[in-house]
Amino acid sequence: MKIDLFNIANFKVDGGAMFGVIPKALWSRVYPSDENNLIILTLRSFIVETGGHIVLVDTGWGDKQDEKFFRHTYLHDGEGLIEGLKTRGYDPGDITDVVLTHLHADHCGGGVVRSKTGTGYELTFPNAIYHASRTQWEWAMKNNPREEDAFPEENIFPIMQSGRLSLADKECELFPDFHVRIFFGHTPGLMLPVIKYRGKTLVYTGDLIPTTAHIPLIWNMSYDIESLKTIEEKEKLLSEALENDYILVFQHDESVECCNLKMTEKGIRAKEKFSFSEISEKT
Repeated sequence: MKIDLFNIANFKVDGGAMFGVIPKALWSRVYPSDENNLIILTLRSFIVETGGHIVLVDTGWGDKQDEKFFRHTYLHDGEGLIEGLKTRGYDPGDITDVVLTHLHADHCGGGVVRSKTGTGYELTFPNAIYHASRTQWEWAMKNNPREEDAFPEENIFPIMQSGRLSLADKECELFPDFHVRIFFGHTPGLMLPVIKYRGKTLVYTGDLIPTTAHIPLIWNMSYDIESLKTIEEKEKLLSEALENDYILVFQHDESVECCNLKMTEKGIRAKEKFSFSEISEKT
C-alpha cells in the first residue's frame, strides 16, 4: 500500500459554530481565533494506492460556485486539489475511486467541475467510481432546512447522472485494507475510512472529530444534526482507538495532522501529536 496526505486549502469558520456549547473562554485556549471570532481549518485528503485502486478521499470545496457562495469561506493557501495530486505524481484520469465521507460542500464540491463547453457539469475524475454511503446520499437527496446550504445540487446530481456512483449500504472493506465505518451524529451516513497500514490502524476522523480540540466528548460542532449521537459515537471510537493504539488523522486541524491517544483523569486525550510523514517512523 502507498498512502499520502495533502491539504487542498485552508478556510475559515466561526469558532463558536465549531465548538457548540463550549464557551470561547475555554476553546480559544486550545484553538485560536482572529478578531472576528474566525478559526482556520484545513481540507486534508488521503490518496491511497491499494489492490490496484488509486483512491482519493474527499475533494474539498471546488471552485464552480460564484463569489457570493464563497464569500464567507475565506479560502487561502493549501496545495489545491489537482496541484496536490500532480505533486504526488497523479493526474485526474489516474484516480480510480473517490470516497466521499459525506456530501457537505467542503467535502465533495471538488469532485464536479463546470464542463469544458461552458454548459453543464462533468466529473473532475472521469475514470473514477464515486463512493458514498446510501444513507447519506438519500439524506442529501431529501434535504432539510438545517443543511440546505451544505448540499448544492451542482455538487451532487452530476455524480448520479454520470452513472459512476456506488453506494455503500453498510460498513465494509471497500478495498484491500481500506474499510469504511458509518456514523450518524454529524449527518446521517457519514462514512470514514479506517486503513490498515504498516501494522497500524489509521482512522481518518473527518467531521466526527475534526480537530484535536474536539477529542473531549462534549466538545462538538453546532453543525452536528444529533449532538448526543455524536458524543456516543465518539466515545465508542475513541475507546476502541485507545485500546488498540490507533492513529487518528485529522482532516480539519490547522496545526496537527495526526495523534495517538492516552487516558487522563479528564478522559481520553491526545498523547503524541505528529505529522503524517512521521507515521513511518512509528510503525
